[in-house]
Amino acid sequence: MLCEQFGVCRSSYKYWRSRRRTIDSDKVKLRALVSEKHELSNGSAGSRSISAMVSQHGTDLSRYRARCIMKDLGLVSFQLPKHAYKKALQPHVAIPNELSRRFNVNAPNQVWCGDVTYIWTGQRWSYLAVVMDLFARKPVGWALSRSPDSNLTKQALNMAYELRGKPVSLRPRPPLHKYQFPPKSLAVTNKTKHESPWKLLG
Repeated sequence: MLCEQFGVCRSSYKYWRSRRRTIDSDKVKLRALVSEKHELSNGSAGSRSISAMVSQHGTDLSRYRARCIMKDLGLVSFQLPKHAYKKALQPHVAIPNELSRRFNVNAPNQVWCGDVTYIWTGQRWSYLAVVMDLFARKPVGWALSRSPDSNLTKQALNMAYELRGKPVSLRPRPPLHKYQFPPKSLAVTNKTKHESPWKLLG
């Protein structure tokens, strides 16, 4: 009578009553593995990659079942857009190789080096510049920007200069904004006569 009242087939109701009421631990574990591998790939892995990653973990998983689990969990493969630097409007400034592969440093604030890399921040590419003291082998300055220009490397150098207590051997000549830095890499060395590293970069 209730089935007729709610428009439900009796067979469907009997199937619902006889369904398994205990939690399937294997299914829960498999769903957790799929979610974990999808997160490890930063959301870029599809059903093919997920099935291979889970199978390598020791649990057999077909591509079809991986796709069904991803659909149930609301997981979608998202591929990062290809990165490309914009064409420079000005010619690149030739920077002399002051370091000449002399990486063994005997004191701090003698040689600073760094680089710029790009990072996907969810909606667009951002650029990270890091300055490292070769003596300490750790970052001493960094900056994040939406453009890989000279302002980015200048901010990283300024941070390193301030955090290191404005060392005399690396003191820049004002005004700082007049010195242009290479957008892809930077290096600062302590030369004789305490010559400015920002002048060496410019």
